[in-house]
Amino acid sequence: MPEDPTTDAGLLDDVASRLTRFGREKRYLLPILQMIQETCGYLPPRAIRMTAAHVDIPACEVYGVATFYNQFRFTPPGKNPIRICLGTACHVRGGEAILETFERALDIEEGHTTKDQVFSIERVACVGCCALAPVVTVDDTVHGNMAFNKVPLLIEKYRDKG
Repeated sequence: MPEDPTTDAGLLDDVASRLTRFGREKRYLLPILQMIQETCGYLPPRAIRMTAAHVDIPACEVYGVATFYNQFRFTPPGKNPIRICLGTACHVRGGEAILETFERALDIEEGHTTKDQVFSIERVACVGCCALAPVVTVDDTVHGNMAFNKVPLLIEKYRDKG
């Protein structure tokens, strides 16, 4: 696994100190991965190797477990993470097409981050605002009744935000 040069060494030091709070048994793997994601915003390769050493399993096994769950990211999130709800109400009202519109507008696929690190896109199972479907969140701000023509305006708003 190559090292990600964008990972802040301070964050990885924080992860290393927090690892001591967990037992060394394999049963702690998921809580450790969740802690890393919460701390770093994603699972950096070095943190995966640290986890493997902590629970005494190969890094490829840690990676295999992490890739099984769609809650984990393997690339740093953008400054303005965009989450497109694809729960039942949002899906029925065009959530998938909204996701594709964001992908085209930002020239990235779901699960990735723009080259300038400003935006990332991810799909989520449910935001909990079904009456406003389809729903998109940017920086945890809910944008309901999303439509294709609103996508460029929303991107521009957050790009200009700085």
